[in-house]
Amino acid sequence: MIEALSRADAPVFVRCNPVSGEVATRATAFDVAGALSATDAAAAAWPAWAATGPNARRAIVSRVAELLLERAEAFTQAMIAETGTSATWAQFNIRGAAGALREAAALATQVGGEVIPSDKPGCLAMTVRRPVGVVLGMAPWNAPLLLGVRALVMPLVCGNCVVLKASEACPGTHWMIGELFRDANLPQSVLQVVTHEASVAPQLVEALIAHPAVRRVNFTGSTRVGRIVGELAGRHLKPALLELGGKAPLVILEDADIDQAASAAAFGAFVNQGQICMSTERIVVDERIADAFAQRLADKALALRASDKAAIGTRLGCLISTSSAERVEELVADAVARGANLLTPLRREGVWLEPVVIDRVRPGMRLYEEESFGPIAALVRVRDADEAVEIANDTEYGLAGAVFGRDLARTLSVAQRLQVGVCNVNGTTVSSEPQLPFGGVKASGYGRFGGRSAIAEFTELQLLTVHTQPQVYQL
Repeated sequence: MIEALSRADAPVFVRCNPVSGEVATRATAFDVAGALSATDAAAAAWPAWAATGPNARRAIVSRVAELLLERAEAFTQAMIAETGTSATWAQFNIRGAAGALREAAALATQVGGEVIPSDKPGCLAMTVRRPVGVVLGMAPWNAPLLLGVRALVMPLVCGNCVVLKASEACPGTHWMIGELFRDANLPQSVLQVVTHEASVAPQLVEALIAHPAVRRVNFTGSTRVGRIVGELAGRHLKPALLELGGKAPLVILEDADIDQAASAAAFGAFVNQGQICMSTERIVVDERIADAFAQRLADKALALRASDKAAIGTRLGCLISTSSAERVEELVADAVARGANLLTPLRREGVWLEPVVIDRVRPGMRLYEEESFGPIAALVRVRDADEAVEIANDTEYGLAGAVFGRDLARTLSVAQRLQVGVCNVNGTTVSSEPQLPFGGVKASGYGRFGGRSAIAEFTELQLLTVHTQPQVYQL
């Protein structure tokens, strides 16, 4: 059991294992006053941290990456216990988080500006990137380590202090991230991890965004909550980076390699039980190859089984809650009632749900419209590439997408027509690297995590002019 406690006498709440019901974590139950106090402490630490040189920041973040890999087993067990995920997905989180830390460390000396020509004689004009103050980061439970690290590491490298609002579904994992930075000798109070019960989240988030020292907000989570966060940030004129829900399309053209496309579809739809913002939610397949593709995908799904309950953490893992599993069942039942064809048995027991392949999904079905966040591969048949683009774009979301085809010029042309922030040609929708920009369009949010793009999100651009000779000012 994880003890994510800041004080021995503090109120606590528990997070239970979604499978066994046993207590996985005992965490401090911050109230609004406690969260604001933590933000005050971060604000007080900011001037010294902002003045810290880039190589000192780099050394701390690099050390965090080393400590993370040393504690990989502890993080794996924490993620499994709190969210019921698979060991495979937990290890993916560890590798991804370590990569994000190393990439951010490498960028510590790249937080720069440029010299801009001035028309004034004797005037040197330049821009510099300056830290903004305190950044509020909010990370979800579905990739708890990777997204927890992503919410804070570039703000820290840019010279900001951070308040990380932990997810109530994985407070222990997020608390352990804070311990990594503490043990890497990050100065006290530069990073504050706030854990809380679900019931206080609305008031706590509103108070944190309103805090005068908080100058940037980043949130990864549902579009429903993202709209609330965006409104609150806008009310206080604070820029927000929002990475929200998705309905990622995987377009399969008639000349695609069916085996490769089926493998990519199975991975994208079923990894972590489909509980990823980039999960393949809508497989748009040319009707000329649809039968062969559907059979290939169904065979792959039937070969997979959700983890044996006696060996939690293996293979696919479970859904985060019984209510999530029940909702997935409802989406499938609605689609079947409206004419879709179920190609694999629908088998669920509690939070355990085996992969589902469902064919001939059409507009009007809930599964066509809604983000499922479950292990469902939903096939939509189309006549040609133009209809495939139309169907792929027929959603409020626009995070990730992918296109398969052997004619690379044509396939790339189709990819460029998809209204998504990230599109992979002949690859799965679930793909990211720390040096690459990541984010969505439309209801999937705005702003970009990853690489140099994130520097602009967590700094202010300041213009400086230096006059090297006297200026003549005439009224």
